[in-house]
Amino acid sequence: ACISILGELKPEENLEVFKKVQKGIADTFSDHLYFSMLSNQIAEAEKRQAAASKLKAGKQAPNIELPNPEGKVISLSSLRGKVVMIDFWASWCKPCRRENPNIVKMYNEYKDQGFEIYGVSLDRDKDKWVRAIEQDNLTWAQVSDLKFWNSAAAQEYNVSSIPHTVLIDREGKIIANGLR
Repeated sequence: ACISILGELKPEENLEVFKKVQKGIADTFSDHLYFSMLSNQIAEAEKRQAAASKLKAGKQAPNIELPNPEGKVISLSSLRGKVVMIDFWASWCKPCRRENPNIVKMYNEYKDQGFEIYGVSLDRDKDKWVRAIEQDNLTWAQVSDLKFWNSAAAQEYNVSSIPHTVLIDREGKIIANGLR
């Protein structure tokens, strides 16, 4: 029953509760499938918390080096000296595509003041990715390893849903995550 109730909670936000339940039932249920599932949830939550701690405001943003549609590798660090919004998105993501006009407007308004966008696509299909870039008039750097959710950049930045943004300062330090 305790494990069932935990299903209503987010492990990252309630990790201590999850651990207390695990400890409290370990002697009786350590061989049970649900105990194993609870242990896996705890391990994954700890992993996500550790990754998130590397992405807090004030921390250096991990570098990303991925190819653009033409195959040229573009490094996030090459934009140092500008305020950069890393925009994780995909052509198949309807909320991302609805957000793109707002991003285009923001980019056009601030690009002359040292603002840049680094688009990281979680696409698998290069043709659909390129078509979306053209349709949505995304004129800033666009990169992708075309590995969908297995993208190295998405994993490094702990991206679990898109659109997802990270704002970094001129020195490459994180200012904020998840802005709209």
